[in-house]
Amino acid sequence: LKGFPEAIESIYPKTEIQHCVIHQIRNSLKYVASKNQKAFMADLKPVYKAATLNAAENALDELEAKWGEKYPMVIKSWREKWPTLSAYFKYPDYVRTAIYTTNAVEAVHRQFRKLTKTKGGFASENALLKLLYAGILKASERWTHPVQNWNLTLSQMAIHFPERLDKYISL
Repeated sequence: LKGFPEAIESIYPKTEIQHCVIHQIRNSLKYVASKNQKAFMADLKPVYKAATLNAAENALDELEAKWGEKYPMVIKSWREKWPTLSAYFKYPDYVRTAIYTTNAVEAVHRQFRKLTKTKGGFASENALLKLLYAGILKASERWTHPVQNWNLTLSQMAIHFPERLDKYISL
């Protein structure tokens, strides 16, 4: 969403913005010819799967060298959003996987679409609301499962954001 980082920062000035890599990839593929998508994705993968920020930036340079003339809009988009797309590189692997793709809001929307797409219509607005309520109850069951590597992730967050977590964590 255009202006999303600015909107978030206006309310939460200390927020670290992380654009969703998956959304960036999907958006990029809209502009890549279908015959080139597989090869483009193979060249793009080293960018977002790199072990370090430096390796990712080198892979982005290589991607631009190979595809920049053919798909300048795609490369320009990656370059312009790079500061927020690459924010997760400052964290260890186990933290990265939790923050570069996870989106709870999308999970809820996916659950709602799954429930409503097979229905032709609803007798009333209340019927729809009841179905969505039942769906959110089912979806919320998964929210109680423990987050993988949470203790390690929490310790990293305490290192990166000590002043924010001190009042919530007692050791």
